[in-house]
Amino acid sequence: MTRSFPPRSALRDFLASESAGGILLIFAAILAMIVANSSLGTVYHDAIHAVTGPVLADKLGPMTVHLWINDGLMAIFFLLVGLEIKREFVDGRLASWDRRRLPFIAAAAGMAVPAALYMLFAGSTPGLAQGWAIPAATDIAFAMGVLALLGKRAPTSLKLFLVTVAIVDDMGAVAIIALFYTAKINLVALGVAAVILGLMFAMGRLRMRGLPLYFLMFAFLWYAMLLSGVHATIAGVLAAMAIPIEHTPGAPDSATSPLHKLEHGLHPWVAFAIVPLFGFANAGVDVSGLTAEQIFAPLPFGIAAGLFLGKQVGIFGSVWLSVKLGIAGKLRGATWLQIYGVAALCGIGFTMSLFIGGLAFPGDALLIEEAKIGILMGSLAAALLGFAVLRFAPLHPQHDVIESESDAEIAADGDVRDTSESGSIAAA
Repeated sequence: MTRSFPPRSALRDFLASESAGGILLIFAAILAMIVANSSLGTVYHDAIHAVTGPVLADKLGPMTVHLWINDGLMAIFFLLVGLEIKREFVDGRLASWDRRRLPFIAAAAGMAVPAALYMLFAGSTPGLAQGWAIPAATDIAFAMGVLALLGKRAPTSLKLFLVTVAIVDDMGAVAIIALFYTAKINLVALGVAAVILGLMFAMGRLRMRGLPLYFLMFAFLWYAMLLSGVHATIAGVLAAMAIPIEHTPGAPDSATSPLHKLEHGLHPWVAFAIVPLFGFANAGVDVSGLTAEQIFAPLPFGIAAGLFLGKQVGIFGSVWLSVKLGIAGKLRGATWLQIYGVAALCGIGFTMSLFIGGLAFPGDALLIEEAKIGILMGSLAAALLGFAVLRFAPLHPQHDVIESESDAEIAADGDVRDTSESGSIAAA
C-alpha cells in the first residue's frame, strides 16, 4: 500500500525550511571561518581534501571529501532546485506568463548588472574574465535566513518575491554552468545520459510513480553526466524535469503527487545537511594577514561590487521601472524602502557563487581563495544592509491585515492569489 503524506503546502514547507536552513548555513559559514583561522586550520584543509574514493572520472582524479560534496551531494541540491522550478512553472506562481513577467525581468537585471560590474573591475585583468558569473547568483537559503531573523516585519509578498526571483536566478545559473563552464564533451557519455533521461520521461508517461526507481535512474544519470564533461550537478535539474507532478490549481498540493512527495522529502536533508555542509567545506578562508591590497585586488573587489552594488541596482531598478511603466503592480503590503531592502538581500550570493567560483578557476587554488574573499565580503555587506533597511523601515499601513489574508490564501491553496497592490499577480 502506497504511503501518502497529509495535504500540505510545498510553498509553506519551502519558506519554513529555507528560513531555518538559512540560519544554519550562516552558522556553518561562520564556523568554517573560525576553524580555518585557528590552530585547526591545517586539519580543516587536510580533512576537506582527504582522498576518500576511487577515480570516477579522469578530469576529477581520486575522489576527495570536497569532491563528494561539490560534485555529489550538490547534485541532490540541484535536484531540489529543479523540482522547485518545475513546481513553480506547472502548479505555482510562475504557471502563467503574467506571473512570470516581473520575476524574469528582475532576475535578468539582477544577473546582468553584477556581471557587467565584475567585468568593469576585473574583466580586463588576464585570466579573470571567466569569473563574470560568480556575482550573478542569489543564495535563497542565506537570504531567507536573514528574513527569518526579522520575524513578521518581513511581508509575505517580499518573501515570495525573493524566492521567485532566486528560483528564476537559479535557472539562469544552471544554464550558465551548462553552457559556459563545461569541459571537453564526451559524446558517448552524453548520449548515454540522454538515453537515461529519455527512459525517465517514458516512466512518467507510463504513470510509474515509484520514487526509489527514479532516484536510481538519477544516480545513473549523474554518473553519465560526470563522464560527459557537462558538470554532473546538471543531472539533478534534468532528472527533476522527469518527475511526474499532479497539477492542482486552486487546491492544496496533492498527497499522491510524486514531485511534491520528493520535494517534501528532500527539503529537510538539503536545507539542514547538504547546504550547511557545502558552506562549511567551502567558506573556510584564511584571512589572517589579509591586506587592503588583497581585498581591493580586481577579482575579490569585482565580485564584491557585483554582489553588493550590482544586485540591488539591477533588481530594485528593474522593479521600479516595471511598476512605473505599468508592466507590473507594486508588491502588495510592501513599501518601496522594504522592496529596496529585499533587493539588497539578493546580493547574498553565497552557495551558488562559491560553486561557480570553483568552476571558473579549476585547479587554481589562489584565484579560488580570492573569489571566496570577494563572495564573503559582498554577501556580508548585502546581508547587513538588507537586514538594517528591513529592520528599521516603516511597515505598510495595512501590514497586519494583508499578512492575515496571505496566510489564509497559503493555507487554502498553497500559494497566494495576488501579491500586487494593483491586482496583477505579475509581481508574485
